[in-house]
Amino acid sequence: MSSARDPLHVTGEVLVVKKIGAYRHLTIAASGIAERYRPGTFVAVSIGDLTPRAHLARRSFWITGVRPTGSHGPTIELVVEPRGVGSTWLADRRQGDHLELTGPLGRPFALPKEPVSCLLVGEGYAAGALFPLAERLRARSCTVTMLLGAPDEVHLLGALDARRAARAVSVVTGDGSVGRRGDIAGALPEVMDGIEVVYATGSHGALHAVAAAAEQHGAWSQVAVETPQACGTGLCQGCPLPVVGEDGVARVVRACAEGPVIRGDRVRWADLGVS
Repeated sequence: MSSARDPLHVTGEVLVVKKIGAYRHLTIAASGIAERYRPGTFVAVSIGDLTPRAHLARRSFWITGVRPTGSHGPTIELVVEPRGVGSTWLADRRQGDHLELTGPLGRPFALPKEPVSCLLVGEGYAAGALFPLAERLRARSCTVTMLLGAPDEVHLLGALDARRAARAVSVVTGDGSVGRRGDIAGALPEVMDGIEVVYATGSHGALHAVAAAAEQHGAWSQVAVETPQACGTGLCQGCPLPVVGEDGVARVVRACAEGPVIRGDRVRWADLGVS
């Protein structure tokens, strides 16, 4: 018998597809997955209509929102940046299409038991995973500040939504088209004062910068580390994540099962190619 937190495999129906900037926003009827969702978890989507071999492949995407009720039942939301074959296939779906989904998968963000001052840092499309987290934190009377970054305006996600979700919002873009010119690492010193817990999504470089800034300021950090995943369920052992355990011993865990959310000071960033 499965528990309320076990992942499910369901056939979902695409209800809405919107193009916003460089991304596609998909709303999918996915009863069961929506009810079991917690911020930081994801779904594995079976990719079809390519080749017999690719039909078996999966791609993992952050769940960026859920609605427990609606005319089509519970729904989940995904943000897709069409870059490779799989993400482009998903971005091309239309209303009424059906998708094979497995989820929610992965280790979610841990929520504080007491009200604390939180900083949420999101880079590019990955920032979408932070908005449901902001809602949960506010419900626990936490103070929420957000820092969003992207190379340019079309790759910046949710700047307006952030202003509704957080007490204060800072935005940086590489070309200066929105907010200040710069990157996540350069903006962190200005937003860390008084922060007790930092949550972050984005590139490995941005996550490393967050983990370092949190440690320097005496804050806890939780980072959602993206790695290529063959199955998303941990069975294939194909998403190694180098970490240091609680016992101080270096080891490798599965990013999709023991992660993707992990303490920033536990990741061996150099082994991920981040200096």
